[in-house]
Amino acid sequence: MEFSRRQSLKLGLFASVAALGVALAGCSTGAVGKSASTSAQDSSDTFPVTVKHIYGETVIKAAPVRVATVSWVNDDVAIALGVIPVGMPKNEWGGNTQGSTAWKDAALDTAGAAIGSDKAPAQYSEADGINFTEIAKTTPDIILAAYSGLTQEDYDKLSKIAPVVAFPETAYGTAWQDSTTMIGAALGKSAAAKELIAATEKTIAEQAAKYPSIKGKTFIYGNLEPAKSDGVNVYLSGDNRPKFLSSIGMTLAPVVVEAEKATKEFYLPWFAEKANELDSQVFVSWVPDNQTKDAIAKDPLLGQIPAVKSGAFVADSDEMLTLAISASSPLSLPWALDAFLPQLAEAADKA
Repeated sequence: MEFSRRQSLKLGLFASVAALGVALAGCSTGAVGKSASTSAQDSSDTFPVTVKHIYGETVIKAAPVRVATVSWVNDDVAIALGVIPVGMPKNEWGGNTQGSTAWKDAALDTAGAAIGSDKAPAQYSEADGINFTEIAKTTPDIILAAYSGLTQEDYDKLSKIAPVVAFPETAYGTAWQDSTTMIGAALGKSAAAKELIAATEKTIAEQAAKYPSIKGKTFIYGNLEPAKSDGVNVYLSGDNRPKFLSSIGMTLAPVVVEAEKATKEFYLPWFAEKANELDSQVFVSWVPDNQTKDAIAKDPLLGQIPAVKSGAFVADSDEMLTLAISASSPLSLPWALDAFLPQLAEAADKA
């Protein structure tokens, strides 16, 4: 069983990931530290609420009590807003032994719903795509997919289980701020969502300001794998990785800005023979291990990338850190800053 190529590229991963078993735990939902009924009563929005997305409009008649999620990000946002899902996917790439992440574990533990406890969300595998059967078992009254790659067929099938909030425009292209806004509206927590966005952006700005060499540097965020014939891919401005670097004051390299005019995808394949044209002051890539970083620098083609040549190359082999930025959320980004920003600043200093 493998992730699709689109999912693999989304996380900066080209290898297959073995599916893990489904572990269904006891289910609970509602505001953190409160009962589900209290959560509904505390909702700040008036229902019914209508949320627009790529497949139309979803009308939510009452404050959701049982929330299920698909893909990445959506569960993070719900938890950050004080709502524990009844069901959520396992993190089968970049996750820990519990099929979760450090930031999600911390939030669930604070909420009294740690993985493995009676109040933990059920977890299901998405290694073969949307897990309709296990989602249905959680009997949700809403399914969150504001950040996802749902097809029309997926959306229609999920809609038979419960109302679905799909992504607004581009598959896997929803900014974390937009995901938070949409999910906040769907849960009746628009004001809380607005506050969460502001607080997260403030944290990012304050932490980035500690590394002034980052600001103003041009960048390319891509994947470089010398052992792969198709191992050069560049992420475009609609992807969350470039969005994050732009948000901390960096500038997407002109060569990418020009090249992305010809596609609506979130990434662009690039010929290794033209790697020397990937001109930026800093280049960021996920790599499977530290040996790959050395191989890239020594590669006769990839080694000609200007930022690789100058040493201004961030090659991250930490899967969880890559996940935190690739599928960014109000929970994952603050967690990632301490580990990622120093690496970025070290590269920027060499530019």
